[in-house]
Amino acid sequence: MNFEPFIISFKLAALTAFILFCIALPLAWYLSQTKSRAKPFLEALTALPIVLPPSVLGFYILWALSYNSPIGAFFEDTFGIKLVFSFSGLVVASCFYSLPFMVQPLQNGFESIHKNMLEASYIAGKSKLQTIFQVALPNMKPAILTAIIVTFAHTVGEFGVVLMVGGSIPGKTKVASVAIYEMVENLDYTSAHIYSAIMVGISFVVLLSVYIFNARQNKRFGL
Repeated sequence: MNFEPFIISFKLAALTAFILFCIALPLAWYLSQTKSRAKPFLEALTALPIVLPPSVLGFYILWALSYNSPIGAFFEDTFGIKLVFSFSGLVVASCFYSLPFMVQPLQNGFESIHKNMLEASYIAGKSKLQTIFQVALPNMKPAILTAIIVTFAHTVGEFGVVLMVGGSIPGKTKVASVAIYEMVENLDYTSAHIYSAIMVGISFVVLLSVYIFNARQNKRFGL
């Protein structure tokens, strides 16, 4: 049995979760604290990948990363990086597709922190950056874990977007979900069953760990 598609999927999911955490943390903080009239617009824009069909999102990402677009041409001419049908392109596409799954739990975590704690931190002379890392983040561990794990699991399960942007290049862009699709196309139902069972098991364990951790945290703080 070839485990290479799973290795590529996990590598993609880990990189996506790491990059999105760095991007989503300041964005989620801003959305949780701002009273700007633009907040609903930013929230809608951030959540757009949830409701957009993967084919639509994949098409626009494919166009944006291709050599025919300024972005794709810039990266290929300047850095020699081809974003279409490459692992780098998969990472970029996955970051767009999984963005709301990282932002929303973090935003909810920031919003759950009592305002008095933040105000006390500012009164004590701490900067916003110190307040985020020394006050906010330690008090929203369940939200952080949920954001990271759900983003990781969602990326592992991607199909439409990664297929359109990365194709199915063995050893480079052929992730587990695409491999299952090809097995079904080739009527190789035995292998498809094995791969699918592994995906179901991984997804269940991931979600179970999130719920168990959150339940223990709630019990610990009497919630």
